[in-house]
Amino acid sequence: MKDPYLLHMFNPTKNVSPFDVNMAYEAEFDCVIPYSEVALDDIHALTQDTIFSRGKKGVKRTGIFIGGREFGLAIDMFNRAKTAMVPPFEVSVFADPSGAITTAAALMACVEQQLQKKTGESLSGKRIDIIGGTGPVGVCAGILAANCGATVYLTSRRGTKVATEYASEYNSRFGVEMFGADSSTDEKVMEFLPKTNIVVGAAKAGIQVLSKRQLIEAKNLLVAADVNAVPPVGIEGVGIHDMGVELSETPQNAIGLGALAIGDIKYKLHLKLFEMMKSADEPLYLDHNRAFDVAREIVSKL
Repeated sequence: MKDPYLLHMFNPTKNVSPFDVNMAYEAEFDCVIPYSEVALDDIHALTQDTIFSRGKKGVKRTGIFIGGREFGLAIDMFNRAKTAMVPPFEVSVFADPSGAITTAAALMACVEQQLQKKTGESLSGKRIDIIGGTGPVGVCAGILAANCGATVYLTSRRGTKVATEYASEYNSRFGVEMFGADSSTDEKVMEFLPKTNIVVGAAKAGIQVLSKRQLIEAKNLLVAADVNAVPPVGIEGVGIHDMGVELSETPQNAIGLGALAIGDIKYKLHLKLFEMMKSADEPLYLDHNRAFDVAREIVSKL
């Protein structure tokens, strides 16, 4: 095959995600080449091997995907690949570790849209508590929300100290201001839940983080979004297919967003970003910020 569309997948983990491979072929890349256990220091050389081997025309039919499990490491690899380019030898790069970036971007685009529909207001000035916020989806969603002017709390079952350490690390790296909070017990959750405007369930699959009984006390809650589709769902009362369904047990009839409804936007976003790589005349750098922009475009057309 002459001049195929090639996608090189650089992963720091032992296994490359089958989800990412499947999505790349859905976007009709001719060949997907996975690399496992790639270290940060490997990225520069791998990138330059990728760009110099195809010529000035061939680089337009070549892309790099950064996977793995950690948001911070993926962004480090993304930036390392970007700095390794030597124009006109330059290819598109897309980072999405464990699907966290596309999930977080889809999540926050949906939250933003539903909040605007309910109140006519933006995320600016709203308090957002992300339960399970120290994971890659929670961290990325927090950064996106903070960039929109929200007051973001990353909560952890390991307590305020751990949550604050995560928030501080990413505040320093991404120039945002997030805070830590304790979600280790129901009592600790109830210390912040009555204050929050938006709550996100981003804990591990199969863990219920909020019950209907707790939601009754969420007097300022406007939107509740859950990214856990594995029973039991993370936020009781939010159906996995819900998109804009009111939670009658909440004092302000908060809007519920379910995991599969958000997941449908995530799927469309993931595919769209791969397709953008293929069709671009100039190299694209697809990180969390660009993913959020595209997610907003997708949601605006619903």
